[in-house]
Amino acid sequence: MLVALGLAAALLQPAVASSAAASPAAESAADPAPLTNLAHLDFLGDTVSPPDGPEHTTYRLAQEPELGVLWTYADRRDSGAYERVGGGPYDAATDTWAQGAYNADDLARAAVVYLRHWRQTGAEDSRDRAYQLLRSLTYLQTATGPNAGNVVLWMQPDGSLNPSPVPVELPAPSDSGESYWTARTLWALGEGYQAFAEPDPEFAAFLADRLDLALTALERDSLTRYGQWDVADGTKVPAWLVVDGADATAEAVLGLAAYVEAAPASARTDRVRTDLQRYAEGIAAMSGGDATTWPYGAILPWTHSQSMWHAWAAQMPAALAVAADALDRPALLRPAVTDAAVFTPALLTSTGPVNGLLPAPTDRTQIAYGVDSRVQSLLAVAQAAKRPGLDQLAGLTAAWYFGANRAGTPMYDPATGVTFDGLNADGVVNQNSGAESAIHGLLSMLALDAHPDVAAAALGATSLVNQDGIEVVEAEAATPAGGARVVTLADGWTGESAWSGAAYLEVPAGGTATWTVPASDQPRLVQPVVNLVATRSARLDWTSGRLQLGAVDTSAGGAQGVTEAPGALTPVTLRRELPAGATNLGAAVRRSTTLPAQVDALLLTPRVSRLVLAGPGGGSALLRSVGSRAETTTLALPGSGSATVRSYDGSGRLRREATVTGTEVQVLVLAGGFTVVTR
Repeated sequence: MLVALGLAAALLQPAVASSAAASPAAESAADPAPLTNLAHLDFLGDTVSPPDGPEHTTYRLAQEPELGVLWTYADRRDSGAYERVGGGPYDAATDTWAQGAYNADDLARAAVVYLRHWRQTGAEDSRDRAYQLLRSLTYLQTATGPNAGNVVLWMQPDGSLNPSPVPVELPAPSDSGESYWTARTLWALGEGYQAFAEPDPEFAAFLADRLDLALTALERDSLTRYGQWDVADGTKVPAWLVVDGADATAEAVLGLAAYVEAAPASARTDRVRTDLQRYAEGIAAMSGGDATTWPYGAILPWTHSQSMWHAWAAQMPAALAVAADALDRPALLRPAVTDAAVFTPALLTSTGPVNGLLPAPTDRTQIAYGVDSRVQSLLAVAQAAKRPGLDQLAGLTAAWYFGANRAGTPMYDPATGVTFDGLNADGVVNQNSGAESAIHGLLSMLALDAHPDVAAAALGATSLVNQDGIEVVEAEAATPAGGARVVTLADGWTGESAWSGAAYLEVPAGGTATWTVPASDQPRLVQPVVNLVATRSARLDWTSGRLQLGAVDTSAGGAQGVTEAPGALTPVTLRRELPAGATNLGAAVRRSTTLPAQVDALLLTPRVSRLVLAGPGGGSALLRSVGSRAETTTLALPGSGSATVRSYDGSGRLRREATVTGTEVQVLVLAGGFTVVTR
């Protein structure tokens, strides 16, 4: 089943062997070549002729029985070519995969790629491919019966649907309820309607009908709970998000906003507008924290956890930005701006867009879906809020694709359109290139092609020089005494977050623990990650030598509510910083308690964190502050000649711009804000 067809295969072979050689940095700055290359995504395409029936049918299926589909995975073989494969083991006797060959998630998102490429470039081939993918996607949507409007996830090579894979998948990939793939279907339908409304009104009307059908399904499920609130470890959370996720709901909102922007006034448009507003309100309600308090201004993705954030599918700020425009509700922008201008600098200077802050950075894997979600959100919020500084952050984020990552390897090759499947925590690159990676790499490239200044910034930063943000010290690295002990777990997952290192330190009354931590030349914020519970528990007193840093009451948690486990792993900010040069930390439980304290990790954040990148033309840097006042710091910046220093406040507004010279430059970082330095 090894596929090596035409131009796509000819281009794919050298993609892995020498992707760095194909860097577009050498292109003329005055006339750069487009970064978007659809060859690999085209290569994943195929056709299928499924049966017509009352539950599953699509636009003009009788007249056009062949539908365009997309293979789920592409595995790189030793030859350098890619083999298209489905999900799960393959049964040659039946030509089926345990999951399926094609899936609704990828059909929807690939349709968005082709739609945006068509609208951006006028390419008729992209219009045709978008048309075919939308037809196959709506075939997967159930048209009649009690599950009408929902979507089956998997399709086999012969066009048959597979709603019940073996072994059983959770969540079930059937049409029995709302799902991520229902939300992504709405995304594609909305952008499809927007694109086809003028050139093909008949097809656009069909897409509008199917969007209406999907909304009917959501209105009998999550939207029936609009205005209701749940409790998650003492925090009020909206009960009406799609599959309880701000992440899933955000992708639906992208489609609903596109429809509202394009559709004429009607009762249907009013209905879509109402549902869009309700979902956007729910997403906005998931915002929390500030520059020094978890989750640092982020919009959390899941109502069932106050202790988890992930980069993949984190398009919540982008969704709020487009909803704010479509609904003319500027208030929706506030949490989006905070996520973009406060949380994102913290993320970029510490770990980059990783798969799991749980709440320590437990899963440091990075994938294109996560990087693209940050890029899209920064660009959308920058446009809606008129904050060009966020465009600068988007450029620094997108540099990941061109080598500014812990592997020092380009993750996207514009000569072939290949985006690698991920970067492991150990720096090893997964050189497969399945549909999801290809899709989100291309969505980023389309965005960069539409924003040449952002593209130039990304292409000018091809290596990671320094990333000095949150440092993790595992609690189990302590020297325990007085009954304190390390508890090791077979599995660190709690059901809503994860114990870092699958272990924690238990400290009972009279117990103590001491840590020797690496020294730093500046003061550091100290945040013990502790399990906060709602019953009487321990108070931990924290010290460094004779200096009292603060106390943590581990009984400060709230009611468990809808979360999957009692207690919430939470970084708690101590009142005083750890002084510069200090290497000793201690904790003690001095009072009699019902439950011992449980400490997962210590997060140490320098007062000024930094990300430094280098490239052929010089260097760029991002700095962010957790101090209570403006800080001036010295930065070693790659390159020569003058550098531009732009200092922004915590809302992303430019407050100071200066030109400096020298290898080491003086940089102003505002309290709770960020600074970008370029040359």
